[in-house]
Parts: sequence; structure tokens; C-alpha cells
Amino acid sequence: MSAMGKFALAAVVLLTTACSAPPPAPAAPAPPAAAAGWSPAPVVPLPSQPPPSLVVDAPLPDQLAMGLVVLRYRAENLRIVPVYGPAALDVSPRIGHVHVTVDDAAWHWADGSGEPLIIQSLPAGPHKVWIGLADPTHKILDEKTVSFVVPVHSGHH
Repeated sequence: MSAMGKFALAAVVLLTTACSAPPPAPAAPAPPAAAAGWSPAPVVPLPSQPPPSLVVDAPLPDQLAMGLVVLRYRAENLRIVPVYGPAALDVSPRIGHVHVTVDDAAWHWADGSGEPLIIQSLPAGPHKVWIGLADPTHKILDEKTVSFVVPVHSGHH
């Protein structure tokens, strides 16, 4: 029998077996999204919410080697959005933003984008960035400090 004939015979046997087999058992219901590590859908109010928390990664090493500090962060149990003021405290699921201070400066900036923080032109040497997770009225709910060393590098990014 030729190779093509053997292939055709195998296909017929597989098709016959598949058609005569009993139907598969129904799949078990998928677990709720929250159990799978997803945040609640931000389309309905939540009756209760766990406390918000902030997760910050170390600077991305390839960019740090070029003198560019890229800090990825995420908020848990809070959505980062550029909405401010006391009326926003009643929004559910909870919303907020971050405050950022570099090297204990006397000032900070607020960011509501949720995008990585990008800091450039820091001199070579040790540095630290403080990130505070804030509610819409700028009350700090959680905070992290990331310390790192900008290596000596040449050129611009």
C-alpha cells in the first residue's frame, strides 16, 4: 500500500472512531475570575474591597545600564486613573494614582497613567525613588522605596 493510501486509511479509522465515540462530558464551570488572579470587573460597584497595595519592580537592567531608569509598578485592589478630588472617593471599584519622589527631594509629582515611570539624566551613583499609592484626595494608602545604582555610562539614550 502506498504512503498516501496508508494516510487515507488512518484518517478514515480516526474519523470513524471520533464519530462513534460518546460525546465528551461537559466541562466543569470555569472558576471565578478573581480566583484566577484577575481583578474584579471594573463595571459594577463592589460591596467590600480588600486594602489596596503597591507592587514595584526593580529598574529594568538594560535601560539602567544606559542611565535610563524605568520602573514598572502596579496597584492591587485599586485602579490607577487621572481622577482627583473628594467626590472620587465614592467610586467603586476604588481608584487612585501615585506620587513619586526621587532622592528625597522636597517635591514630588503625581501620575495617574499607570504606565512605567521613566527617569533620565540621573548622575551615576546610588539613588532611590519613593512611590506612594494615593487615593483621589492624595492620601497615601501604601508606599514602596526602590534603591538602585546608575552605572557610569557614556552617550545619551
